Amino acid sequence: MGGDPTPGESGTRAVAIGMYCVLLASYSVNAADRQLFPLLAHDVRLQYGFSLADTGLLTTIFTLGLAVAGLPTGFLLARFSRKTVLLAGIGIFSTGTALTILSRGFPDMLVYLAATGIGEAMQLTVMIAIAANYFVGYRAAAIGSMNVFFGLGAFSGPILGGLLLTSYRSWHAPMIAFGLFGYLMIAAIAVTVRPWFSETHRAANARTDHLGAPTLVNRNTVILTALSVIGGLVLFGFTGMYPTYLREGLHYTPRAAGFVASFYGAGALLSIGGGWLGDRFSPRTVLSAAFFCIACLGYLSFHGTGAMAPQAIFAFAYGAIGSGTIYVNLAAYHVKAVRSNLSSRASGMFVTSLYAAAAGAGYLMGGIAGHAGWALAGELQISLLATLAGSLALTLRPEHMAL
Repeated sequence: MGGDPTPGESGTRAVAIGMYCVLLASYSVNAADRQLFPLLAHDVRLQYGFSLADTGLLTTIFTLGLAVAGLPTGFLLARFSRKTVLLAGIGIFSTGTALTILSRGFPDMLVYLAATGIGEAMQLTVMIAIAANYFVGYRAAAIGSMNVFFGLGAFSGPILGGLLLTSYRSWHAPMIAFGLFGYLMIAAIAVTVRPWFSETHRAANARTDHLGAPTLVNRNTVILTALSVIGGLVLFGFTGMYPTYLREGLHYTPRAAGFVASFYGAGALLSIGGGWLGDRFSPRTVLSAAFFCIACLGYLSFHGTGAMAPQAIFAFAYGAIGSGTIYVNLAAYHVKAVRSNLSSRASGMFVTSLYAAAAGAGYLMGGIAGHAGWALAGELQISLLATLAGSLALTLRPEHMAL
């Protein structure tokens, strides 16, 4: 991928792919780390006496870091190498993860977990830049592979976290272990990734298109931004609090809860298929059908049987439809709604609207559950909001998009 190396490069395409796989492995560790704290939230809550609402905020506050770190990361990339910014990002989220065990209460734990989101945003931004600039002819495949490795990490993280929690009987052990995993990846990247790969600035053939809106203020972008806000509340309300529901509502053991929650990550592995659906069919059809399916899954997850097999199926389907279809296609449609010269700003609109809303998703879900029970929390924050989003998606105008 990416064509033949230029004369100044000492590597080959095979070596470049190998280095990219090291970066993907680091992203998988990040994804595993991301799914860890929701699994441990019940134990953290018992130790500190946090309310369900406060616990929920802790599980999703990292998204606030993701939402606000884009501009500072661009500033850093203008002054430092991509590799330096990438290593700093991994260091920040790994350190934030490990420091969480030293928290004296809610405020400092909130800061540590929010910092992990800043580190993740730095890593994600750099990886996309490297993929887009080196693998010019295979950008979609290179960037799409990131979501596959996210799914691998999201699948393995809860399982490993549950095993560590069961073995050491302390939520500190998984947090320390995952922090160390991040530092191991820093060492691996520092040794293996070369500047001719990470710092390349190849240019793709420019194509000026006149499809899509000439401004961000247009019907489709406004609707997609609203859908992203709702999507942040629906998707992260589930991922942030579902493991706590399994522990406290269904009384699962840590190992059982980790096993079931891992199926969300397995479902996310189908994101390439979700992207294919988004390219092949109308945005109205894809997004409305996906949100309506999530509404049903939200109801079944919090009202249906507590048996592990059905819950694992629900989690898998939620990952496939939520992460693999809604998330992927909201990002894509934001870009397709405008002309190509506005694609970066449209992507930023997606990231800010989805992750800013996601930051409060766990707090809202936990607050409803704490006052009215898990069943009503699922009805209101997932089923009702997803139904609203599905209906809103029907008002999109695909004929005005660059499809």
